Amino acid sequence: MGVPPSVLTGQDSPQPDRRTGRTRRGSAGGTRVGRDRLRAGCTASLTGGAPRRGPASSPCQDGRVDCLFCAIVAGDVPATTLHVTEHTVAFSDISPQAPLHALVVPRTHFANAAELAAGEPATLAELVSTAAAVATAAGYPDDYRLVFNTGAGAGQTVFHTHLHVLAGRDLGWPPG
Repeated sequence: MGVPPSVLTGQDSPQPDRRTGRTRRGSAGGTRVGRDRLRAGCTASLTGGAPRRGPASSPCQDGRVDCLFCAIVAGDVPATTLHVTEHTVAFSDISPQAPLHALVVPRTHFANAAELAAGEPATLAELVSTAAAVATAAGYPDDYRLVFNTGAGAGQTVFHTHLHVLAGRDLGWPPG
């Protein structure tokens, strides 16, 4: 669990883009970020505000576990930012599963959606509003899917609440 000592935000080796054929390193540019930079405050405003921390159960607190999404929110790890609000940040997924695949995260670290709902219910609602804004801006105002994965068994790999926004292809049911 957690992010390894050196985080690769793109792919290990350049891969050709399926659409353009050009070599790329993911939307985050393939930058390696050291453990010290990830620990430099669990979350902070993109404009340099003071770190904001979630409840004591947050795995990111006190430098116990590195959190990739906290580092993205803090601006320490590059990402393709799609939408920003006072309490949320939306960015492109580096391994998209649909033409639109964005992640919407709260600026405050919470391990999962239930923890966020208990601690900051208004921020949970803002995640959904932000997701709708991202889908609308991408041209999918009426046809998109929102997904929270809670726990490793459900596919959660980064233990900072994040809402997947998927659109642009037939998503079918049941998923995966």
